[in-house]
This record gives sequence, structure tokens and C-alpha cells, in this order.
Amino acid sequence: MSGPVRRWPVPATVLPYALLAILVVVTVVAKRSAGASLLIDLALCALAAAWMLWVFTLHPAWRERTRVMAVFFTVLITIMAVLVARDPWFGFFTPAGYIYAFGVLRWPWEPVGVAAVAMVSGTAQAYGVEKTSLFGVTMWVVIMAANVIPLCGFAWFARRSAQQNDEREQALAEAREANRRLEATLAENAVLHEQLLAQAREAGVHDERQRMAREIHDTLAQGLTGIVTQLQAAEHAVDDPAGLRRHIQAAIRLARESLSEARRSVHALRPEPLRTARLSDALAKVAGHWSSLHEIPVQVTTTGTARPMRPEAEVALLRTAQEALANVAKHARATRVGVTLSYMEHEVALDVRDDGGGFDPARLGDSAADGLHVDRGGFGLVAMRQRIEGLSGTLQVESEPGAGTGISACVPAEPVEVSA
Repeated sequence: MSGPVRRWPVPATVLPYALLAILVVVTVVAKRSAGASLLIDLALCALAAAWMLWVFTLHPAWRERTRVMAVFFTVLITIMAVLVARDPWFGFFTPAGYIYAFGVLRWPWEPVGVAAVAMVSGTAQAYGVEKTSLFGVTMWVVIMAANVIPLCGFAWFARRSAQQNDEREQALAEAREANRRLEATLAENAVLHEQLLAQAREAGVHDERQRMAREIHDTLAQGLTGIVTQLQAAEHAVDDPAGLRRHIQAAIRLARESLSEARRSVHALRPEPLRTARLSDALAKVAGHWSSLHEIPVQVTTTGTARPMRPEAEVALLRTAQEALANVAKHARATRVGVTLSYMEHEVALDVRDDGGGFDPARLGDSAADGLHVDRGGFGLVAMRQRIEGLSGTLQVESEPGAGTGISACVPAEPVEVSA
């Protein structure tokens, strides 16, 4: 299917018929007064009018067909040339030829058509010039050049202007399309930004919940477990005033320590043992307090050269030691415990081993092993793994029935800058 038909201005459509009608009147008046024949002239004028009417005016869709318009223009310019050859005043009909040349011919045939019309116009203008002498031929050539050269130059400049207009229109269209795509991209980015913000908020909430769960487990849960243990021991020591007082005082001390650690956890502060001491000293303090509370000897050993670590690494190792000792007290039935802190070149390792009853990790399964000795379905090992693996470290549990249990946590030894 062809595209939409280009609408022509009314003056450009009507002008050829108006010029032809005026020239018919002029021809009739001039030749009737001279007693000449009008048949051929009127027939040529009628043919020109019928040709324009049928091919151009009544069939506007044909104007977009290049070959049809080429035939139309060729026939019309031929009729026009014959009329000019017979009567020079038909040179006034050449404006119609220019209208069709510029309107229906495609490049590069447009300047050819313009030149043909200019030659017909020049022929009319040079009608009375004697062409048998050198002067006459020179005048004819000058007249032809005066018509052809300016009109062909105008056609070339019109072509350049049309190309520039097309390029500007294309550039504007591309700019509009680029702006549309940019607006669509910005809208899509805005939606993605909102989604990322929502995901970030959800991730932040989830991380904070995990942190609070670990802190509650490592502070309140262990503290409450110790308090329950001391109160149960106090029930069995009602006949021993000194033992009863000792267990009650231990429960009160545990409650105060747990409350203090809970407050520090809420405010994301470092654990109390690490506030003023290095990790090795904090482990020794925690192990000593645990040993006096549960009456199980603990040997704390530090190997390598102690050096400052990232605060989160120290907290993770200290909490791992506290959780491991808490599980020993609850489940291991151990008689002695060893805690070893090893400073190596690129890593720092913490090992907690006991001589308790142990367990079979393969028989209990991963979910049971997650609780160590074992809080079935508990949070112990999960919290330790989250802390250690969150620092790109590793956590391993080794145990077998009757052979005790060993917990090994290893984190990268990333040094921290110590201000002078």
C-alpha cells in the first residue's frame, strides 16, 4: 500500500489551468484577427488540459508514482514545446512546467526537468532572434543560459535545503525518541530504586533481628540458664546455709551481669570483658568466671604473638567461647575443659575442647548438631556459624560418643591500625 497522498496548495493546482485558459483567449483573439487557423492550437491546448486533468488532478495517488509522473511531465513539456514553437506567447505557460518539475520529479531528474522547461522558456524569449548569424546564435545561447543556469542552480539549492530540513527532522525525531527512552529508563530506574530501598530495609531489619537473636542467646539465655542452675542448686542446699548463700549470691551476680550485657547488646557495644582487655585476657576472665561457677577446671592457653584484631572478630571469638562453655555446662558432663587461642600469620583460631560424653553428629543430623551437645533445634551453633562465617571464617565441630567434643573457630587475622 502506498503512503498518504501529499496535498498540493490550491494555487499550484489551479494556476496551470488559469494560464492555459488565458493563453487560449489570447490565441483566439490574435489568430482570428489575423485570419489564421485555430484548429491545431486549440487541439494542443485541449490535449494539455485533458492530460493535466486526467493524470494529475483526477488521480492524486499517481503523484507518488515516479514513473507515471515522469511520463506525465515528458508529454506535457513536449506539448508545451510545440505550442511555443507555433506561438511564442505560450512561453507564459512555462510557470506551470516549473510547478510540475519541482513538484513531481525526483532527484536527479528534477534539474533535468527544470532545464527542459527553462529551454522552452528561452526558446519563447528568443523567438524573434535571427539565428543565421554569429551574433544571433550568441544571443540565443545567452538567453538559454540566462534561463537554464539560474533555474538549475535554484533547483540544486532547493535540494540542499530539503536535505538539511530532512536531516533536522530526523535529528529531532531521534532526539524525541531518545528523550522518550530516557524517560522510560528513568521511570524504570525509579521503580528499581524503590525496590532496592525496600530490599535494603528488609535486609537491614533481618540483619538486626539476627544480631539481636544472637545477642539475646549469648547474654540473656545463657544468663538465665545459669541463674536457673544456681537456684536449683540452692533448693538442694536448704540444709547448708553457707552453700545456699553461695548459690543465691551466684544467681544474683549472674542476673546483674546478664542485665548489663543485655543493655550493651541493645546499644551494640562491645562485651564487658573486651571493653578494657585484649581477647586473650578476656577469654581468661570469662573461663575463670565460668570455672568458679560450675566448679569445672579450665585451662586457657595462648600461642603466638597476641596482636590487636578487628572488634567484630574479637567479639565473634569471645561469644563462640562463651557458647561452647555454656554447652559444656549444660550437656557435656565434663571434668576438665581446655581453651586455646592461637595467633597465626594470617588467621586467629579458637579451640574449646572437653572430656565429656560427646555425641555422634552423623547420627543426630545437622539440625541436632546445630545445638552442639545438643539444644535440639536450638540456636547455639547457628549463631556461632553466623558470627564466624560473616567474617569469612570457618567453624568446625568434632565429637564422638565417649571422647568429648572439640569446637574450632578460625577467622582471618586482619590487623587494625593502632593510633599513636
